[in-house]
Parts: sequence; C-alpha cells; structure tokens
Amino acid sequence: MVPKNRIQEILSEYDPEEITIATLCSHTALQIFHGAKKEGFKTLGLAVNQNTKFYDAFPLAKPDEILRFNSYDEFITKSKELTDRNVIIIPHGSFVEYMGTKRFEQMEVPTFGSRQVLKWEESRDSQREWLESAGISMPKRIADAKDISEPVLVKYNGAKGGRGFFIAKDFMEFKMGIDLSEESYTIQEYVLGTRYYLHYFYSPIKQSGYRVGNGSLELMSMDRRDESNIDELYKLGSTEELKKHGMFPSLVVTGNIPVVIRESLLAKVFEMGESVINRSYELFGGLIGPFCLESIVTDHLDFKVFEISCRIVAGTNPFTSGSSYSDMTEPGMSTGRRIAREIKDAIAAGKLSEVVS
Repeated sequence: MVPKNRIQEILSEYDPEEITIATLCSHTALQIFHGAKKEGFKTLGLAVNQNTKFYDAFPLAKPDEILRFNSYDEFITKSKELTDRNVIIIPHGSFVEYMGTKRFEQMEVPTFGSRQVLKWEESRDSQREWLESAGISMPKRIADAKDISEPVLVKYNGAKGGRGFFIAKDFMEFKMGIDLSEESYTIQEYVLGTRYYLHYFYSPIKQSGYRVGNGSLELMSMDRRDESNIDELYKLGSTEELKKHGMFPSLVVTGNIPVVIRESLLAKVFEMGESVINRSYELFGGLIGPFCLESIVTDHLDFKVFEISCRIVAGTNPFTSGSSYSDMTEPGMSTGRRIAREIKDAIAAGKLSEVVS
C-alpha cells in the first residue's frame, strides 16, 4: 500500500487549476468523463488493448486525450507520466478487476476514495464480516457443498460482472457448475424476492443533507440487471432438461434497468447505508464516495444484502442526466458527475487529501 503521506506529498506538487480526471476506458468511463467535463475538469482516458474508437461517437463524454499502456503493470512503472499530468484516478469495477488489488495499492497516483476498502471488497468473507457486524441481514452461507439441500447461489470472489455465478439445487448440480480454476468461492442460500441495486454516495466533507458521521449520505439512483442467459432460458422449459443439451443458466450482466423502490422502504435504504458507513470507519478508516448495496427485497419487505461494491457501479450508467432520486438533490447529477463535484468541492475547501488516497 502506498503510504498516505506519499500521496499527500504528490498532491502538494499538483496545480489545483490543472487537475485531470482519469480512468480506464471501460465500465463507467463515459459517465465519469461526461461528469468531469461538466464540472470543468480535463479528462484522460487510460487504455490497455481497449478499442476506444467508439468514444468519437460521444463528443460530450470523449476524454480530452487517451494514454495507451502495453500492460497493467505499466500503471505502476509509469506512474510519473500520470502525476506529471496532475491526474486523479477514478476506480471502477473493470479497472479494479483487471489491475488487481495488489497493483492498485502500489500505484503511486492519487486515487479517489479509500484504497483500504479494496481488501474488504475482494473477499466475500471480509464483506460478510463488515456487513453483518453493521447489522445488515445477509443470505445464510453454506460452508460445505455436500450440505446443499435447497437452491443456492455460488459466487466467485472479485468483481466479474456476474461471470461464473451459478445456481445449484444439490451437490450434483454444484459439481456440474463449479469452475475448479477459480481460487475461491462462496455458497449462499438463494433468496426469493426482487433484486434492487442501491447506488449511494458518501461525502466526508459535505455538511448538509442526510448526515452520517462528519459527512453526508446520498442516494443517487437504483437499478436492476439484465442477465444472460437466465432471463430468457426459462422460456425453453425445465433447466434440468436443458442442461442435458449443454445449456446452463448464466448470470453474466449484459445491461441495466432503472427502477424506483416504494417510498416506504427508503427509510430502511438510508439506515442500511448509514450503518455500512459507520462500521467502515471503525474497521478501516472509512468508505468514501460511491458504493452499492446489492440487495433482495422479500415479499415480507425485508432486505437481504448479498454483496457490496465499494466504487461506482455500471448500474449507474442509465442515469447520466440524473435519476428520480438525485434530481431531488440537484437536477442532472449523475454519479460520475458527483465524483467530480466532490473533488471540486474538496479542492475549494483545501480538503483534497480527505477524499483521495
């Protein structure tokens, strides 16, 4: 992990008028660049074998410049190329997944949010420790696959966009679906209900709104996920019969659908977010910026949270012009723009070191 004082040393050499917002050209990059431009920042796209021509089709979100690398290791060995440009990195799911936690921690470039959270996010066990100790209800975990006696969801560690997740109803189905090349996985009960992905933003420097600790918690938006091929496979009949033909249900996310939850549940939505933030400060010094609680609401209107994503998630992409929730805070505020606004406010208040690491 790059020491905090090293990041502060780098920040002290930055020209606050020349701050550049940078991220990997993938995932939520269009939204991040679009929001940064609206807040008056220079933007820099980072690419490692990404095809970036399609950015030409979106002039309001196209980065001002694209810097190409041969490998993700070069983000460490060529960090000075980024700091010379006064860069602040915005992490997102693809960036964290491709870089890996260890390389991300070693990168000597100021990064929005807390790097301490990465270790807690990448481990399902650590996530469960954090969330349950915050009073969050989670699906129960099955320690031994031989004990599967009801539908379960098997999840590999890391941010993979649903790739490799699968459902099993017994040990035999587990053996058919498990990928032995994956290092670790978690087995948890399959909870019946409606899935809601809750997109929050926590500011440690904002002094208004829904106060949590020394800062403020916002609900930015909410989505559900289109998943291939499970959303269509049921139309063909019994999954057991389909498996005989080599057709297995897949939970790979292919798109996102905006949703609005019933208003009476919003109190619980904010209480969960508040508990997660308060516990994060006790465990590792605090979660900063965007995060997502991936939840299921049962027919008894109870929440079960099955995962936390500690960064901007792709489910925020339908809301580049704001959402039903963020419009009641400030019209047109996307999560990408909210990140840029937080950096802008921190610069103005002389508190940039409080929102980057």
